[in-house]
Amino acid sequence: MLTVKDHNDRASEAYSKVTGKYWIEALKDGRHVLIRQLTEKDREREYRFIKHLCPESRHMRFLMQSNEPGNKQCLAYIALVHENGQLIEIGVSRYVATGEYKCECTVTVADQWKRLGLGTLLLEHLITAARKNGFHQMYALDASSNAPMRDLARSLGFETRDDPYDTRQVIHCLYL
Repeated sequence: MLTVKDHNDRASEAYSKVTGKYWIEALKDGRHVLIRQLTEKDREREYRFIKHLCPESRHMRFLMQSNEPGNKQCLAYIALVHENGQLIEIGVSRYVATGEYKCECTVTVADQWKRLGLGTLLLEHLITAARKNGFHQMYALDASSNAPMRDLARSLGFETRDDPYDTRQVIHCLYL
């Protein structure tokens, strides 16, 4: 098993080959991940990521209405980690506009990478982008039984209320 230092040293070389705008972020365990905007070239990587989620995580994942991230109406960030010589997707956050100043968001983290702060990092970048792109409100629909998402939303300043149309759901709302 690699030490955190070994992991970060190997990752550093792989991350340096990435072009465009990106961030290198440290997780709670000290390992570094690369976060960048999701692109069309990531389709196969995204498919593999979803395929390897446990059934519960797949169920909790929101499927976006738009397949064209990368503009004001729809934006996604992907988290990548260096593993066995490749960059592997371990998380994704997205928003899609649902009105002129309102967007719906989601975050999905690979099961083995949960509770390390990755969801927080991905949503923080998404929130910053939504503000920059002129949105005033960001919200997420979620299962009322999803305590980890409720805790994450609360830690980022979202207000949570019951969905008036579905008692099995809650709505997390953040005023930007």
